[in-house]
Formats: sequence, structure tokens, C-alpha cells
Amino acid sequence: MVTTLGNTKNRKEETGKKTRRPLVLAAVMLAMFMAAIEATIVSTAMPAIVADLGGFSLYSWVFSAYLLMNAVTVLIYGKLSDLFGRKPILTFGIIVFLIGSFLCGIAPSMEWMIFFRLIQGFGAGAVMPIASTIVGDMYTKEERAKIQGYLSSVWGISAVMGPALGGILVEYISWRYVFWINIPIGIFTIVMLGLYLHEGIEKKKHEIDFLGAGLLFISVSALMIILVEGGVHLPWTSTPIIILSLLVLLTFICFVFQERRAKEPMMPFSIWKERSILIANIASLTTGVMLIGISSFLPAFVQGVMERSPIVAGFTLTTMSIGWPIASTIAGRLLLTIGYRLTSLIGGVALILGSIVFVILSPANGPVWAAVGSFLIGVGMGLTTTSFIVSIQSTVSWKVRGVATASNMFMRNLGSTIGAALLGGILNSTLMSYIASKDLSDELSIDSTNILLNEEQRNALSAPIKTVLQDGLTLSLHYVYCGVFAFAVVSFVCIFFLPKGEKELGK
Repeated sequence: MVTTLGNTKNRKEETGKKTRRPLVLAAVMLAMFMAAIEATIVSTAMPAIVADLGGFSLYSWVFSAYLLMNAVTVLIYGKLSDLFGRKPILTFGIIVFLIGSFLCGIAPSMEWMIFFRLIQGFGAGAVMPIASTIVGDMYTKEERAKIQGYLSSVWGISAVMGPALGGILVEYISWRYVFWINIPIGIFTIVMLGLYLHEGIEKKKHEIDFLGAGLLFISVSALMIILVEGGVHLPWTSTPIIILSLLVLLTFICFVFQERRAKEPMMPFSIWKERSILIANIASLTTGVMLIGISSFLPAFVQGVMERSPIVAGFTLTTMSIGWPIASTIAGRLLLTIGYRLTSLIGGVALILGSIVFVILSPANGPVWAAVGSFLIGVGMGLTTTSFIVSIQSTVSWKVRGVATASNMFMRNLGSTIGAALLGGILNSTLMSYIASKDLSDELSIDSTNILLNEEQRNALSAPIKTVLQDGLTLSLHYVYCGVFAFAVVSFVCIFFLPKGEKELGK
């Protein structure tokens, strides 16, 4: 078990060395920046990646693979950090993340890209939860409010830099540098942690719930295959889909049984008995679906249908990530005056308004309209996520606060994982049906959409073929955004049932 680093300034650890809090905080912020910028910079580059490597039907799997490994490993890394210390586990995660980033940059095909994204996601699962835990270890409850402002600024900076930097790299150098840019940042972070973070570790035997993690991995993986391939390459009533469905059901039941019997379960169900945690986690699942639905597919629409540059496509995502940290800062003040339930409800309204903008989005609206919708989604995410964390941490005691917070992060990651697969499946099946309705199945396929994402190839298309592809992509994304709207409504309904009473902070 790791003893806390903080609650007194520069506390001496068992090693006799002092943790340099400002320098460690800087390293933690760099690690968070590396993880935060990953989402927007890769989303911006994806149209160029698909145009180069092909395989538009695998588009969503580039996100799903990364998010799957991230979601499954986040709780495991939290457990391992209690056993071996924060520094070695975070360092391990960053190293694996950097290896995956390098490999993604040399990927020769979309299939290899997906495999390398699995490696990258396996490392990324350690970054956000352990970075947050280190901050919690080093600072007192009173100090954390100020530190949260610094951490929120990381998201704001990455929001501005990610899409812009991604667009510049794609347009003037190569999409491969989108992944390689992580390498110097990660190496510098590892050096900083090695030099200035010192922990006192109490030897204690732990039982890591690897069986539970494995069962969850199989269950979610099988579900993703069903959602992505069902109705596209595999008929819904086909034998593979039926077998996969049974596998999902069986492994999930086994997962629940394993978590009930495990001494140190990966997901302790006892915390879910608290109403505020249950509702906040369900709402986080739905907002995770919404988040990936916007960030994954919007650049393809702006570039392929609106025929704008990667930089402009990146701008439409930047506004969402700008709205997020601004709303998070405002949420901190609102929570003290109107409470987390009302703050969350305001965020839920913003999510609904933002999703409505995307439902009625058309090529004629232009990228500014898309940027407005993104900003509203960002505001909603900032208000709700901040409120959820505060409500969860106010509900539970200190001893289970880390696990409860990790469960919320896990549910959001799981929502993004499922969302990438579900919404990707809607996109693929709708596009395939539209092409078939135009009697062009022999000439065009889902992968023909790759052509729209390459300006030269797009301009070389005949007008009728180009129209079919653009109209098909527009219709497909309309259904995707209808799905996003449905999840926004579900989120709002969940938020409405949050308990009105608030328990004391720091219980």
C-alpha cells in the first residue's frame, strides 16, 4: 500500500528524499496534456489517415480499439499503483503509450493501425487515473481546489493546440507526426517523475482481480464486434452474431459473479448502492457515447461533405474542448451556490441543445454552425462531469473515494468505447443501404467514402458519384447525430433523478 505523499508540504518519504511538488505537478500536467491532446489531434487527422491507408469501414475501430484498452485497464492500474506505487505504474503506462504511438506512426494499413492503437490504449489507461491520484496524494483538501484550476487549464490548452496542430501536421508534413509528437513529451515526463517524485511504500499483499478484467474485456470486445459488424458484414440473425451475443451475456454474468467473490474486486458493487453514484455513473456512460459520437465523425463530415481543410475541421472540434474547461471553472462556483443537481441539469440542457444543432446540421450550414454545436456540447460536458465528481466524492468516505472516482472514469470510458462501435455501426449500415438504394452497390462500397477525404481524388469524381457519396455520408451522419440526441435526452432524465440533498464534503 502506498502512503500518501501529501497533507503536509514537501513531506519527507521513507526514502529520505523530498517530493518536489511544483515539479511533480508540472510532470503530471504534461502527462495529462499528452493524454488529453490525443483525442482531438487524432480525430482531426483521421480523414487523412483513412485517405492514405484506406479502410473507411474500419474508421470507428481506430477509436474503439484505443478506448477499449483504456476502459478495461483503468481500474487495474489503480489497483497496481496501490501495490507498487504511483511512479513505477505511471512510468510503465507512459512507456507503453509511447511505444504504441511510435508504431501507429509507421502503420502500413488500417488493420495494423487498429492493432497499434490497442497497444497505445493499453498504456493510456494508466495516465489519467494515476496522474489524478498523485495530485490527491500531494495536496490537502483545501489546496486541491486551486490545483484543479491548473489541471483544467491542461484541457483548455490541449483543446486549442490539438486540432490546430493536427491540422497543420496533416496539411504540411504528414499525419504520422500526429502520433510521434507524443514521444518527446512522454520522455520528458518520465525523467521529471524519476527525479522529483518520491514515495514511501508499505509492503502489503494484494490480490489483483485479473479474472474480472479478462471477463470484462471479452464481454465488451464481443459487444463491440456485434455493434460494428451487425447489419453490415454480418446479418443480425447470423450464427456469428448469435454466438457473440451469448458470449457477451455469459461473460458478463461471470464478471458479476467474480466481482462479488473477489477480495479486491476491480469494480466493487457496494458503491453502486449509493443513489448519487449510480445515477452519475449511468449519466457518464451516456455522455461518453455522445462525446465520441461528435469527436470521431465530425471531421469526416466537414472535410468530405463541406469540402473544408483539415485545419477548419479541427476548428469545429476545438470549440467543444474550449467550452469544457470554461464550464468546469464556472461549475466550481455554481456548485457552492445552487448545488450539484441544478448545476448538472443546466449542463444536461446544454447537451440537448448542442445535439439538436447537430441533428439539423447540413452542408449548407457551414463549419461555424458545427462549431457552435460543439461548443454547447463542451459546456454541457464541463458542467456535468465536474458536478458528478463532486457529488460522488461528497457521498462516500475517504477510504473508497478513489475507487468511486475511478468507477465514474471507467463508465465514461466504457460509454465512449460502446459509442464508437454503436454509432460507427449506424454510420456503416446506413451508408451501405443508401448506396444500395441508388443501385450502385457494384461500383461503390463503404470504403469508397475514402475518396471524399482526399481533395484530389474527390475533385476527380464524376458529379453523380460524388453527389451519391456526399448525400449518403450526410444521411448516415444525420442518423448518428439522432443517436447522440437520444443519449442527450437519457442523460438529462438521469440527472433529473439525482438526489436533492447533498452530504458534507470530506466525510
